Formats: sequence, C-alpha cells, structure tokens
Amino acid sequence: MRQELLTGLERLRAVTVLLQRVRLTQARAGVWEAADVQWWWRRPRVSDELALPVWFDDDDEPIAAALLTEWPHAWWLDIIRVCGITVTLDDLVAPAWAHVERLQGSPVIETMIPADDVELGTWFAGRGFAAGREVWSGWQPAANRPAVAPVPTGYELVDRAVRDADAAPGHPMVSRNGADVEARLRQTTLYDPRLDLAVLAPDGSVAGYALFWRDPVTGIGLVEPVRVEDEHSGRGIGYAMISAGLDRLATAGATTLKIGWESDRAGELYTRVGFTDVDILTIYRRE
Repeated sequence: MRQELLTGLERLRAVTVLLQRVRLTQARAGVWEAADVQWWWRRPRVSDELALPVWFDDDDEPIAAALLTEWPHAWWLDIIRVCGITVTLDDLVAPAWAHVERLQGSPVIETMIPADDVELGTWFAGRGFAAGREVWSGWQPAANRPAVAPVPTGYELVDRAVRDADAAPGHPMVSRNGADVEARLRQTTLYDPRLDLAVLAPDGSVAGYALFWRDPVTGIGLVEPVRVEDEHSGRGIGYAMISAGLDRLATAGATTLKIGWESDRAGELYTRVGFTDVDILTIYRRE
C-alpha cells in the first residue's frame, strides 16, 4: 500500500477508477459517481494544481483519496475509500488537511456525507464541522424509465454530436462555465457529445440544457447538470429533455439511472420522471 500526491488530469484519472471500484463493490455507497468528478473538471480551478493524496494497493489500484475542490461559495473536502481499507482517516486526509489549514481568508469548508456513514460524520464533527441541510439522490432502473415526452411546439431538442454552428454557436454552458467548457469536458473519459442535450427556443436561443453521463464500467447513467432558463420554465421542457436523455442512456447501455437535487421543486420534477428510490445526504459545514 502506498500514497501518491497527484494533480490535474492524473488525479482525475485515478479518482475515476477509485469511484468505479467503490460502486462495483457497494451499489449505493458513498456520494459521488466517477462522472461527478469528471463534470467538476469543466472549468479550471485553483484546486486542480494542489497535490492531493491518492492511496494505491499492492496491485497498483486506487483504494482511497482525499479531494479538495474549489467552488465559488466554499471549498469541498471529500473522503473516498473502498470498503475495508486499513488506512486511518487521519492518515488518509493529512496532506489535504494541510492545504485546508493554509487556505487564505478563513474560507468555508463543506462536505457531503450519506446519512448512514457514521465514521465520516464523527470524523468531520470532531474537526469543527456542523451538520446542516439535507440533499437527495434519486435512483431508478433504466428499464423503468418514462416514455420520451415531446418538447413543446416550436422548441427543438439537439445534441453536441449533430449540432452545427448555425444551430447553436458555442456551448450552451459557456455563460456559466467559461469559453473552454467543451474542450475541458472532452478531456474526460466519460463525456459523450451525443448525451449532451439542449433545447432550443423558437428564436434559436438555449431554453435548457443537461448532460447525461454513461459509465460503461459500473452501468450507472448520471444526470448532471440540468438547467431550464427562467423565461422558459413551466412548459414541460425539463421533463421532455430529461426523459429523452434517460432513453439515450438506456439505449447506450446504462442499467441504473441516478440524479441529485437540492430543492423541493427539483425533487417534484425528478420523482415524476421516476426517481422515487431516494438516498438522503447531509452537508457538513465549517465556517
């Protein structure tokens, strides 16, 4: 067993394999899918270049990691490990925690923990984190996905594989994630342009968008993110886009579908789409 301090894409590749190993051994363990951390790569962050710990077993396979990720409102500290690992949490997290202590300006530190992970909850509480609001992850078998709903009259569903510059110049996520968002997504191993959907309004503007990630190793199809612009909400665009994306995930080979949400309004939509098997997650926060 050994530890390596990794940065950038090298760390992303190792954590992708780690999260896939976790999912293959425990169907609902932890918080994140491999596609989640690949989605985080969509724009450059200060945390990309931090040397953070990844632990490997004697077969050179990743078994644990401590991630520190810069977000606009807080830094996130995520502890990921396979079941039965013998490394203590203190040893596992030590290099990442050293970065936390060096952060300037006393930033907020957050993490997300499954309700049944007592070990992690106790560890974070012992370091001054307080349990706060709850968020949710919903699951459904791909075979139970809803029928594809049509987009409203005058709107058009398109994907990055066929969309040309005349139909939608630039990526629909550029305004919130920067000009390099598509180039960054294409650096990851799970991004598929055919599963990168947008709904165009009658005037050609983007009314909504969503990414659908299929992990061929675990069979999980993840929906992340989903966005409908305010001026187009309430017209069934979100339901139509999600139902189309879920159908594409299943057709591509996903066997289980997953989505996360933070608000009751989003939860109402996602449960209507079929995500009724729900995990509760708690956000821990240290000011």
